Amino acid sequence: MAAVLCSLLLLQAVGLVCASPVQPQSWTTTLWDVIVVGAGPAGIIVASRLSESGTKKVLLLEGGGPSYGITGGTERPQWLVGTNLSRVDVPGLYDTIFSGPTNLTCGPNEVNAFVGCSIGGSSAINAGLFFQPPESDFDTYFPAGWKYADVLPSINRLYQTQPSSDITSENDILYEQSGYTAAKEWLVTGAGFSEVAINTDSANKTKVFGHPIYDYKNGQRGGPAISYLQTALTRSNFHLQSGVWVNRVLRTGSVATGVVANASGVISTVSLSPNGRVIISNGALKSPELLMKSGIGDPAVLERLQQANKLGGLPASAWINNTAVGAGLFDNPNTFIELSSPSVQSYTYTYNDPIPADASLYLKSRSGPYSFASEISVFWDYVPHADGTRAGMQGTIGTAGYDGYTTDQTVTLNIYGTSGLKSSGTVVLDADFVPGPQGVYFSDPQDAQDIAAFIHAIFAALPASNLAPLNIPAAASTAQILTYITTPSAYTEGEVNHWSSSCRLGRCVDANTTVIGMRNLNVVDASIVEPFTVNPQFGVMVAAERAAELIALLM
Repeated sequence: MAAVLCSLLLLQAVGLVCASPVQPQSWTTTLWDVIVVGAGPAGIIVASRLSESGTKKVLLLEGGGPSYGITGGTERPQWLVGTNLSRVDVPGLYDTIFSGPTNLTCGPNEVNAFVGCSIGGSSAINAGLFFQPPESDFDTYFPAGWKYADVLPSINRLYQTQPSSDITSENDILYEQSGYTAAKEWLVTGAGFSEVAINTDSANKTKVFGHPIYDYKNGQRGGPAISYLQTALTRSNFHLQSGVWVNRVLRTGSVATGVVANASGVISTVSLSPNGRVIISNGALKSPELLMKSGIGDPAVLERLQQANKLGGLPASAWINNTAVGAGLFDNPNTFIELSSPSVQSYTYTYNDPIPADASLYLKSRSGPYSFASEISVFWDYVPHADGTRAGMQGTIGTAGYDGYTTDQTVTLNIYGTSGLKSSGTVVLDADFVPGPQGVYFSDPQDAQDIAAFIHAIFAALPASNLAPLNIPAAASTAQILTYITTPSAYTEGEVNHWSSSCRLGRCVDANTTVIGMRNLNVVDASIVEPFTVNPQFGVMVAAERAAELIALLM
């Protein structure tokens, strides 16, 4: 009965998502065994897993509001009115999040970057790409306890819980494939790449090409908000409260005792049970911010916060000084390359005015172009270094051109630098103490050199196809490409908002994800992982599964 009541409430109330007997007015007065801050993919997974035993009372707090239709989300174009779908549910509306107003992303008072602030976090606004990292990522870059053999059970649990597929349309047809065919001629026939099933052959990221995998279900956007969260909502010991921003973690020395929460301007203290834990899952930009505002971080930053009365009166003697908080921030440096071919037919997604037949096909059977988020192919390789290390490279090709190149025969190639890059930045607080990134891209010149070398190498195979690059000459030298990708433009801004690595394992948190210097405060999200060879979402979910396993052993 509680689950049925909650389902009704979801459609009626903003700020309440529950399936537990905890009443809306009592969540601030209940003593919780686990308080998870942030209902992004990692926060949802760790909260769900820790509630499975039924013996721990778990509170999941989210600053944003509803997103998917099942969470009460109602942000939708006119052609979805009368359905139970929000814009989040329709994969083909992914690209439209970057233009026009939305309540799904964080506002300028929350973070100086483009990230998700709603139930599901950035998994509610990204493309839903679901690529398993290669074994070598864990074995090369992660500490003891996080090697591939350690996380393999977590990977298996993720696959068992989270649906995914390379064919997302319910009629089992792959749509808008002209760009895939052209790219295959270029990279497989011309450059010697192998066409593989991406996640089946996940260990191999050397010269491989294939169809993207998406974490969708039944032709709609999936993710932990659809899989893990819906199961957790049936448990009487689990409660999710949205519309709640956490200002800081309360602590006595090294022991967290609760959080200070702001729900629509009402400030409350939410307390832990005697053996409880606070888990911060706010994302790679906001998790370090919350640590800093809880008196944990670089002492120079803490001094600024204290002078502005942002530490709640916490004396300097109680600070936990750790310059690793917010350090090492990573994002994939990105270059857009516009490609044209007479054999390519572009497809542009629109928010308000989809092609009527395509809208009808999606609404009737969850099929057609709107059943996927525009990415039609993906490929990887590595650039080796003389010292035996290597830098990972990833390319994805979408269905349409970008900025100044948007003819009907144009598609966009994104080239990312991934694992093994040497550049990283810092999470900084601006004059208003809002977090944001600083100095993330190309602080080490080796990274740009590697990306330029990779682009030059694949351009050498272009004659095997009829694809022609439009914004970089096909015959450009490595030096010319290097100059292009390091010169700011609409195609070389770099930022793809795959923020990670700002509170890394072994530096900011220990191998159990416990904040160094604390006994019962954890960070579980993209902050703790090393940069992956692939898009980070799959790896972040694996990290959450592994962290939940380790934290459960501590409780």
